[in-house]
Amino acid sequence: MKNQLLKGSLFIALGACCYGMLGTFVKMAYKHGYNTAEVTLSQFGIGFASLLILSLFSKQGAEEKTKQPGIKSIFKLIVAGTSLGLTSIFYYLAVQYIPVSVAIVLLIQTVWMGVLLEMILSKRIPGLRKLLAVLIILGGTVLATGLLKNSVKINWAGVGWGLMSAFSYTATMYSSNKLELHLPPLKRSLYMILGGLIIICLVFHTSLNNHFSYGIFLNWALAISLFGTILPPLLFTRGMPLTGIGLGAIIASLEIPIAVLMAHILLQEPVSLQQWAGVGLILFAVVLMNMGKSTKTVKV
Repeated sequence: MKNQLLKGSLFIALGACCYGMLGTFVKMAYKHGYNTAEVTLSQFGIGFASLLILSLFSKQGAEEKTKQPGIKSIFKLIVAGTSLGLTSIFYYLAVQYIPVSVAIVLLIQTVWMGVLLEMILSKRIPGLRKLLAVLIILGGTVLATGLLKNSVKINWAGVGWGLMSAFSYTATMYSSNKLELHLPPLKRSLYMILGGLIIICLVFHTSLNNHFSYGIFLNWALAISLFGTILPPLLFTRGMPLTGIGLGAIIASLEIPIAVLMAHILLQEPVSLQQWAGVGLILFAVVLMNMGKSTKTVKV
């Protein structure tokens, strides 16, 4: 039992580290002259192709063979996956205008947005612990984004894109933990990534005909796809059933300090003690919110 828990924790920690490095890689791709259309299209294109190959050649047990998705299930997952594509678009647009360390803090606002969504859907007021965690997250966000510093010039376009990424990520988290859970994780990931690819193609269709730099496939696309589309879904879907959603969510929050640290080391983004204090508050709130949860689930 302990070995399984340790194994699940390791899978989730690795997945969180992958997501944490993603923003820095995207910003480095921008510095090499690539744009959001090229980054997202190449990421999801390679991601979908890789998951399709894995799906075709993976060994299926007798139980999985009986769980083949129908047209209705596939359609639901593809539609749900559009929020995954929008999350990448909004997040990558955000890092164009604001530091990665700020963008990741805005993305993690999905925690309180998820509480709000849960309240609307269940028509029940959240418990005191959740409300307290939300207040702590908001306070941590103020510190981590530097809103209290008079010397900091706020780029509201970047903040707006960051909050939109959190909103769409909330939809992704809800659908990935609620829709078609009877299907194998790899199949669910495949169709959701397809949905993300479709919405990205619709948003950036003009870029395919107007000076799209296919050179990104030889440079940053593989790294961005590997750490953003291929590895995290596989690692999370392996780890979450072993740890449960509560412990899994706590470990997954490692994404925040990893993102801040990577941006500081590779991009030389300045990070103050006040910002680290804000990140610490957000991590504490995530732990507070998920203490005692042990419900087993899967995550895309």
